[in-house]
Amino acid sequence: MLSRRFQLTAYPAGEPTLDNFELVETELSDPGENEFLVQNEWLSVDPYMRGRMREGDSYVAPFQIGEPLEGACVGKVIASKHGEFSAGDYVLGNQGWRDTWISDGTGVTKVDPEAAPLSAYLSIMGMTGMTAYVGTLKIGGLQPGDRVFVSAASGAVGSIVCQIAKIKGCYVVGSAGSQAKIDWLKDKAGIDAAFNYREVDDVSAALQQHAPEGIDLYFDNVGGDHLQAALDNMNDHGRIVCCGMISTYNDKTPQPGPANLFKIITKRLRMQGFLVFDHIDMQAEFQQQMGEWVKAGNVHWEETVTTGLENTPAAFLDLFQGNKMGKAVVQVNP
Repeated sequence: MLSRRFQLTAYPAGEPTLDNFELVETELSDPGENEFLVQNEWLSVDPYMRGRMREGDSYVAPFQIGEPLEGACVGKVIASKHGEFSAGDYVLGNQGWRDTWISDGTGVTKVDPEAAPLSAYLSIMGMTGMTAYVGTLKIGGLQPGDRVFVSAASGAVGSIVCQIAKIKGCYVVGSAGSQAKIDWLKDKAGIDAAFNYREVDDVSAALQQHAPEGIDLYFDNVGGDHLQAALDNMNDHGRIVCCGMISTYNDKTPQPGPANLFKIITKRLRMQGFLVFDHIDMQAEFQQQMGEWVKAGNVHWEETVTTGLENTPAAFLDLFQGNKMGKAVVQVNP
């Protein structure tokens, strides 16, 4: 059968364009012994993928020119010669940016379409939700009563961080890039204060206005001026969780860091980056707790859905325009 998949034509210089992606068709063989065939239904596009679109050392190998791109996906097993996976099973894997794929089961897990919508396994019930859970509770050491600032607060990870902090009895301030996002954060996520960073001249001053008693925990998804603003407003012995710095991902040359880094010393701050893959030991705990919160209606999530495999690159590029709400996913065959 024919399989459609995207590959890179060249590594982007600066912000990627549609010309950097090519949709190709290849012949896919039938599954062999101990293999199964998956037809993707949902794909994930994520900011971290930009880091794989350049040469050089990183925490994950770069995509190869002319080779299929990868990413989280949920699909249905349509043929199997594997003892643990049967036709009709739904599975979570990392063979995204394509419509079909063959697997021997390595790195693939079954998911239950009755427990949650399939796309949720790419967002709140998947690595996105676990990133928020691990980063907030383990890396950030969230405590009841903490005053918390979340940048990109309406995004896939940030929106869940905000709600975990509220569940734990914290005061939460978020930044986002539109009034619709601000409204969602206040009305749906239930945070205490939010501001539109596009409409303020000084992010630090805006944060001080909304958190006059300072910040105990900052969850950073943006970097740049947001990190500098957080450093200005951190309380002594505060914690900064570095999850992402999307404001820098398309820079052709590295930008200077915040001019106020010395405050890490004077305020005795702890600043730590993390990768969720280093904390797989927490996966069972996360899935149980998040499942309970979802069932109880304590957490909400939004998805920006793009339809059609052919539109996957456009969905990815839109991540850097600040237009999406919540998790960006692609429905392969609507």
